[in-house]
Amino acid sequence: MATAADLRRLALALLGTTEAPHFERAAFKVDRIFVTPAGDGLSANLALTPDEQEFKCQLAPQIFQPINNAWGRKGWTSIMLANANEADSAAVLVMAHVHAVGKVRALSGSSSGAGSHCLGPRAAGR
Repeated sequence: MATAADLRRLALALLGTTEAPHFERAAFKVDRIFVTPAGDGLSANLALTPDEQEFKCQLAPQIFQPINNAWGRKGWTSIMLANANEADSAAVLVMAHVHAVGKVRALSGSSSGAGSHCLGPRAAGR
């Protein structure tokens, strides 16, 4: 079972990620927001592509659900943390993080650009 604390730790371990308030939630972002945990800590919304969303929701419907609104039609997907493990959370966070890095930054090769989305030593709590 993944927790909101696990999700926060894993998100902040991704290079270039910052945390900021976003309405009644926290938001984790690089150039754009890629995950917003629910205030109750039971779920989080992730920015995936529609194809990634479809794949994740078919593969593990007990963990991933499309958001039922216009954001969901763009690929935003909910993860049910109680049904996910840390590996599920880490993998989908990396997937969402890739989309949060702006094209200019990715092309420039800066420290949080393309290919640098891997979990760093902070992910393991080191």
